[in-house]
Amino acid sequence: MSGNALHEHDSTRPTAYRAIPEKSSLEAYNFADLRRQARKILPKGLFEFVDRGTENELALRTLRAALDRVMFRPHVFVDVSARTTSTEFFGKPSTMPLAVAPTGAAGLLWFDGEIEVARAAHNIGVPFILSTASIVSMERVAAEAGGRLWFQLYMWSDRNLSMELVDRAKAAGYEALIVTADTPVSPNREYNKHNGFSLPMRISSRNVMDIALHPRWFFNVLARYLMRSGVPALENYPASMRVRLDEPQTPFKCDSLNWDDLRQLRKKWSGPLIVKGILRADDALRAHECGADAIVVSNHGGRNLDASVPPFTVLPEIVDTLGKRMDVWVDGGMNRGSDVVKAIAMGAKGALVGRGPLWGVACDGEPGARLALQIYKDEMGRVMAYVGASSVAALDRDLLYLA
Repeated sequence: MSGNALHEHDSTRPTAYRAIPEKSSLEAYNFADLRRQARKILPKGLFEFVDRGTENELALRTLRAALDRVMFRPHVFVDVSARTTSTEFFGKPSTMPLAVAPTGAAGLLWFDGEIEVARAAHNIGVPFILSTASIVSMERVAAEAGGRLWFQLYMWSDRNLSMELVDRAKAAGYEALIVTADTPVSPNREYNKHNGFSLPMRISSRNVMDIALHPRWFFNVLARYLMRSGVPALENYPASMRVRLDEPQTPFKCDSLNWDDLRQLRKKWSGPLIVKGILRADDALRAHECGADAIVVSNHGGRNLDASVPPFTVLPEIVDTLGKRMDVWVDGGMNRGSDVVKAIAMGAKGALVGRGPLWGVACDGEPGARLALQIYKDEMGRVMAYVGASSVAALDRDLLYLA
């Protein structure tokens, strides 16, 4: 697909929804405040499902360490009075160089949580990426939230099932398709077993007590689902595989995924096509050759392969190898606006943030998720002032120092 074709892409997705934003009543000033409050509200099993990594959690620790190694060398005597965090993705404006990452837990943290986070992203002016594993359908999110909506795709061994979702996303007006490439098998998250938190959901003495100790979550979230339609289902699964969370699941992981699958997706999907889960420059080049318009340098937030390299350490090599051929995004462990600024200065087009909006929605629905995104925006603007950058375009590696 040519660059011009990307700019000409026109979505039929509804964009007009904008309820009058309700200001959050949360006393939260950073990511840590939101996380701390969410921890009090959520059952332990659900909180740790979002918060933790996998196995020994080495990848989770090194995500943060890699970001902390990067420091700033600011310019001074620069007029930054008119600075802006605005940028563009695929020819359309975004108020920040970030998008909300695909996560399958938003609907468990708040009633219809995917809609609430998507509304927050719309109200603040950034893209929202809906996960295959969400419990609110892509059609409802499009109809009730609007904004810039992208869809994240997992592949099944039966490729026709995955293509069914591609057709649905196109019909619902989703702008971009993100195919996840780094999950060929199910991850080994042992803490879920210790907490009695798994799919299919099972009643046990551990999780019953866990829920009983968190009545606010039970009445505001789970009880509302039970009263409306019973146990929630994985609404974005293909029709033949759609099951409730308490029913046996067919894993959506696909260990036969290959480059030809990406070529077939390129033929079927006319909008921007993004590959998520790249950690090597040669794979990034291969994705470009197969027709991808962008990649996300990612190790799945430290939640899959525990000994994987932190994305931030390989980001410069991948950016330099690709040059101007395609957009490079990055994700993983970005808890501050300064982390996003570092990513852009390193050469990324944008960053994906996941846990911040999740903690926000868990605490206060749409206003809480919007507060989380506003915190990122405020922090970015402040850091840009300090380093002497009036715009996103002014951020480059000359501002960075590796400790």
